[in-house]
Amino acid sequence: MTASPPITLALVGIGTGNPEHLTLQAIRVLNSVDLILIPRKGTAKADLAELRREICARVVTNPAVRIAEFDLPLRDAAHEDYRAGVDDWHDAIAAIWAERIAAELGSSGRVALLVWGDPSLYDSTLRIAGRVALSLPLAVEVVPGITSLQALTAAHAIPLNEIGAPVVVTTGRRLRDEGWPISAQSVAVMLDGECSFQALEPAGLSIWWGAYVGMAEELTLAGPLEEMAAQIIETRRAARARHGWIMDIYILRRSA
Repeated sequence: MTASPPITLALVGIGTGNPEHLTLQAIRVLNSVDLILIPRKGTAKADLAELRREICARVVTNPAVRIAEFDLPLRDAAHEDYRAGVDDWHDAIAAIWAERIAAELGSSGRVALLVWGDPSLYDSTLRIAGRVALSLPLAVEVVPGITSLQALTAAHAIPLNEIGAPVVVTTGRRLRDEGWPISAQSVAVMLDGECSFQALEPAGLSIWWGAYVGMAEELTLAGPLEEMAAQIIETRRAARARHGWIMDIYILRRSA
């Protein structure tokens, strides 16, 4: 029988930052680890680290659990090759994770990272963990969380799909470059910093948009795209200016 690696990295889905989104499994795992690492993403996104601290303060009751913070590198948004730029960024993050785990934990133990939403949906944490496992004897454990997509449909009280109809989950970049996905009646768009619905012909489309869904700052707008587009763009701009960051997502649906 092969022995388990001496270090376990638990990737704990935390939903959209609302402590009430944590599952009982997530709370149990956070109280079972030796160390929780909290990334800092600069002053503009200080709220994100503070939300992680708040979650730990509310649910971690085991006094043996240590919490340590570290600074994340920034992605080179000007890189001429988007994919290569992301790969370089992930390599840099993995190197920092490995260094902090080794420094804080030593050669064995359990460490946790709090992941927005769920690690499986448009999140790179699992890929970065795979890179860390190349330099440390690491086993990865995943605790699923509520995704922003689930939080959005809950906020608007709508189903994700029409009866028997397909749904495509995509990114703003692909929506801009490729247009409406063939055969889809509903399209969920994530990672969109450009309000990419502007690239579509709005007639016959409805939109359900949300920012900070599930959080105290939640904003939601919905209606025919041709009527709502300008209001969403302005609401998003103002919210980002106010908070210094924004997490938003939307669903587009063609009329039947």
